[in-house]
Amino acid sequence: MRQVKLDIESWPLMEPFVITGHTWTHCDVLVVSIIENGVTGRGEATGVYYLDETAESMFQQALAILPKLESGISRDQLLSLLPLGGTRNAIDCALWDIEAKKSDQSIFELTGMAPFPVRTVNTVTIDTPEEMADKAKAITSRQIKVKLDGELPLERISAVCKARPDADIVVDVNEGWSFSQLVELAPQFKALGIKMIEQPLPRGEDDALEGYQSPITLCADESCLDASELEQVARRYHMVNIKLDKTGGLTEALNLARRAKQKGMMLMVGNMVGTSLAMAPAYVIAQLCDFVDLDGALFLQGDRCFPMSYENGVVSGLSTQLWG
Repeated sequence: MRQVKLDIESWPLMEPFVITGHTWTHCDVLVVSIIENGVTGRGEATGVYYLDETAESMFQQALAILPKLESGISRDQLLSLLPLGGTRNAIDCALWDIEAKKSDQSIFELTGMAPFPVRTVNTVTIDTPEEMADKAKAITSRQIKVKLDGELPLERISAVCKARPDADIVVDVNEGWSFSQLVELAPQFKALGIKMIEQPLPRGEDDALEGYQSPITLCADESCLDASELEQVARRYHMVNIKLDKTGGLTEALNLARRAKQKGMMLMVGNMVGTSLAMAPAYVIAQLCDFVDLDGALFLQGDRCFPMSYENGVVSGLSTQLWG
């Protein structure tokens, strides 16, 4: 008999996390626990804020299908039962976790991968140019991701570049620019050595990118939720950022990664901020990626038992006691 437990948890952040149009001081997550014959599988989701998901809305969505979950549905059945998003992610990851534990195999054995440590970017959130430069100096990693919006983008990125001339720097605009801003700023960012610009334009308003010859690699985040959007995305971007909260779990994330690679696209894995329980399944996708952004747990005041290991920008040490 399968039991399913749903919990909402709130994890305070070390400092406010600021991006285009949003500020967070806590990370509220849904945790799904699936118990079968004394074995427990867990999954965590923060949800997709621009789809209006919250921990409470995900809880209610999971509660509505609780009888079906307890009846023993599979990961494949889950794909047709719930739409993409955080609720399906938490359940899907819990199902992967319990499958690994019941079969006495690791998640890497189940997915046919070999685990290697990966280098993650560390994120500098939006602040004054001076504060952002100070934050960049405090980062030990040589890979830095800088959050920007439409205000003072050149001043802010210039300050970070000056503070960390040794670092490989990418930027994430979170839909905060217009096409004219991108055209104006991209050559200047290239001159500063910026490696990639993530989601410069709003989702649904990025058709201007078709035919645009960007001097810098462009990555789709909000514009690509799952593989169903890949055809359009491939005409506009060079890279896709895979987040399990967007795809609705590891199952679809693996599918998106495979199909994007078939199209010759570069891959990035990201996160919505969360504990190591959320970073763990994304670490599986990280094995396939050109860019990795899995520093979400570092923004929290605390983390779970058996957390992922972070040292000088390198992520490793996925314990089966945590997940998978």
